[in-house]
Amino acid sequence: MTDSERTTVIVDTLVAAFADLMSADPAAFRAKFRSMAADPFAFYRGSACLFYADVAERDDPWADERTSRVWIQGDLHAENFGTYMDGDGVLIFDVNDFDEAYLGHFTWDVTRFAASLALLGWRKAIPDDAITDLVGRYVRAYLDQVRWFRESTDDSSFSLHLGTTDGVVHRVLQAARLRTRVELLDRITETEGFDRVLREDPTVRRLDDGERATVVAAFERYLETIPEGKRYSGVTYAVKDVAGKSGFGIGSAGLPAYTVLIEGFNQALDNDVVLSMKQANIAAPSRVVTDPAVADAFEHHGHRTVVSQRALQAHADRMLGWTDLDGVGFVVSEVSPYEADLDWAQLSEPSDIAPVVEYLGRATAKVHCVADADADRSLVPFQTEDAIAHVVGDRDEEFVAWVVQFAHTYAARVRADHALFVDAFRGGAIPHVAATA
Repeated sequence: MTDSERTTVIVDTLVAAFADLMSADPAAFRAKFRSMAADPFAFYRGSACLFYADVAERDDPWADERTSRVWIQGDLHAENFGTYMDGDGVLIFDVNDFDEAYLGHFTWDVTRFAASLALLGWRKAIPDDAITDLVGRYVRAYLDQVRWFRESTDDSSFSLHLGTTDGVVHRVLQAARLRTRVELLDRITETEGFDRVLREDPTVRRLDDGERATVVAAFERYLETIPEGKRYSGVTYAVKDVAGKSGFGIGSAGLPAYTVLIEGFNQALDNDVVLSMKQANIAAPSRVVTDPAVADAFEHHGHRTVVSQRALQAHADRMLGWTDLDGVGFVVSEVSPYEADLDWAQLSEPSDIAPVVEYLGRATAKVHCVADADADRSLVPFQTEDAIAHVVGDRDEEFVAWVVQFAHTYAARVRADHALFVDAFRGGAIPHVAATA
């Protein structure tokens, strides 16, 4: 394929994925594309749709009737890991973004991460043989953890927390532990009279009475989607303030969102809760998974995101739920003070990165194999760990070699694509968001 032909593929894929959002908010997508232009890794983060367009055309020898239809995170890359407080009050290090979650090949998560690791290694000028070793460590840790889940009678007994980690991952958990709800509230809210309201800043948009009433009604519908066993009682959920919100990251460009401040677990002001109500995006894997039974299982992409997250995350956020505005799906979740991302800037040598990627391999296995108690198990009516262990069998090193080869070849493809994308964007070849506009 010539550079001109590949440029057409890149532009057409991005337009097919984002045309409506680009038309609705060109400025947000110019910002998104400028961020993607920074380097190949940033481009990769923002172009999951292109990854799926490519892998859908590629033979996958590890995909059978079961392993081609498991819950996947959908956009697994090196910067989508961090901490959260689980529904049982335990600080966990895990995958932390489920906006693209769907059903598909388990290898799509594994290879997407592996290619991201190769790109990250290239950005840090790490030699190819060291990248091969790091990807191999990730994949072997993944397979080892899958088999652990297969042999365990209590899948929920495994997690990466303060008592089971060390090194960089342990320090990320410790940093998250130092954060407080009051600190977050003081950053996002302010006191007005004897109560809290959302603090004014450039990302906050005040609503007129009609829009506010529509959002509050959507919030009331959201409450019905919280599983009964996770609902709080008493004064919790009383709405105190609502505002429009902007300024999200690369993956959420152009998506309407609101911030909702609600009463916490009692009437004290130090435990109020901030919720995000964000329009769900169309999951990138859904563009290449053609089984109508999968698409028909979801009311909308807000419902899809929440159902998928519960299927991928043990002890999911007690506030997690969905709603709709004018028939469009939204995801509602807590803005948690306990979220801290893994900072790759402090990791430069392969010897420092090696133990971290082993943790990430185990975390990937966990999201594939362990679901929340309230997860819908009808779409995947089998044990994912059994399906993966069966298809890999005793061919671990063959699987590792296959993933390693993909990591190197696709990372090279992304580096070339990044240059083509930058030229196309600078040259005004992407409709609605010409770089000179």
